[in-house]
Amino acid sequence: MLTLTRINPQTNFNFIEQLSATISQLLKLINDIIFFDIGGMPLIVIWLISGGAIFTVWMGFINIRGFKHAIDIVRGKYDNPDEVGEVSHFQALATALSATVGLGNIAGVAIAIRLGGPGACFWLTVAGFLGMTTKFVECTLGQKYRLVKPDGTVAGGPMYYLSEGLSKIGLPFFGRILSILFAILAICGALGSSSIYQSNQSKVGVAQVIPIIAERGWIYGILMVFLVGLVILGGIRRIASVAATVVPFMCGIYILGAVWVILINFTAIPAAITTILTSAFSLKAATGGTLGAIIQGFRRSAFSNEAGLGIAAIAHSAAKTNEPVREGIVAVLEPFIDTVIVCNLTALVIILTGAYNNPEFSNLGGSELTSAAFSAVIPGFPYILALAVFLFAFSTMISWGYYGQLCWEYLLGSRTAIVYKLLFLLAIFMGSVANPTAVIQFSDAMYLTMALPNLLGMYFLAGQVSEDLKDYFSRL
Repeated sequence: MLTLTRINPQTNFNFIEQLSATISQLLKLINDIIFFDIGGMPLIVIWLISGGAIFTVWMGFINIRGFKHAIDIVRGKYDNPDEVGEVSHFQALATALSATVGLGNIAGVAIAIRLGGPGACFWLTVAGFLGMTTKFVECTLGQKYRLVKPDGTVAGGPMYYLSEGLSKIGLPFFGRILSILFAILAICGALGSSSIYQSNQSKVGVAQVIPIIAERGWIYGILMVFLVGLVILGGIRRIASVAATVVPFMCGIYILGAVWVILINFTAIPAAITTILTSAFSLKAATGGTLGAIIQGFRRSAFSNEAGLGIAAIAHSAAKTNEPVREGIVAVLEPFIDTVIVCNLTALVIILTGAYNNPEFSNLGGSELTSAAFSAVIPGFPYILALAVFLFAFSTMISWGYYGQLCWEYLLGSRTAIVYKLLFLLAIFMGSVANPTAVIQFSDAMYLTMALPNLLGMYFLAGQVSEDLKDYFSRL
């Protein structure tokens, strides 16, 4: 006689609970390994900043001597519609900026100042300055080794320059391994750090002025999925077109608000700058002194401008040009706009209004602290900030949706691209209704680890960029 064993539902529940706890512990372990630090400075951040310093010297400070030329290129002085590519220099820059200018510029700067003191924004600026050259190298390589398909569309980025570039110098297997690793990590970053995190945190920001969203996150999720889906399903041309409109608009709103606050407190600017410089080289224990300021400044810069991750090279590869160095020079403007301008404007607002050391704001989070600082001068600014948060998150997601798609296609082919797009949109919805703490920690770790294969390969290829740079200016 066949005996059926009765399954205890409680046993099943305990198993699922234990499995969930095990996965959470595993993700935490991976996060701890990736963010292992020395003296409070994560090794991954040291890796990024040292790369920026080395490349800045190697390229003869192109971040300074190429700055004016970069502006001329973006203004269209060297545009040629007959050259190979899909978007203009300006559209490529706007697309890349839309992925970097985001919630980190609002919330991240406030947290850096709270933890590292006002001096953190000085070191943030130094790191941004170094990151300008890193962007130049990776975006030049992106153009140099991009793939132009028969239909005229372009695919480029670290997946291609790591594979093709290293193969060219006799390291094909090494290049293939690095390119595959990068593509996998980029997809993890797109599906986790970009989609889930941006959706989740922007919902929190918008819910401050529209409380119903806090209780019914699914409404926000459906709206965001619909808007992002309309754009990413149209490819790079539609993404670039939307980014070229949204990025200047959203940056304009935020910058105008910050400039207004700064002008109202104009007489306090010298004192604020003195506070920043003094704090940058301080021994004050509460914020960790100079080391604390350096750690927080460098860390925020690494998260903010993405220099060294290589991901911006995907957008710049699509620019219409036959001169790879020319597009690389355009890329130096990214960390300058994102970090040197936008992040510092946020920092000045927080410092000038005294919000960073106001006891009343001690329990506020990053975006809430920034909102409180603006509200001290512009009472209705939380509504403007909520709009900025929404647009920042939206623009970041449409660019990262494209980045992740190209990495997906590199690994699995274009026929399955629709699967990636659906997964990306699903992740956006999940972020609006959940609080994926362990997953977000893991995806953030994956986000920065793109710098491991990318920078490693760039050291082998930077000599080519240096030679191309000399040749470009000799002909210019």
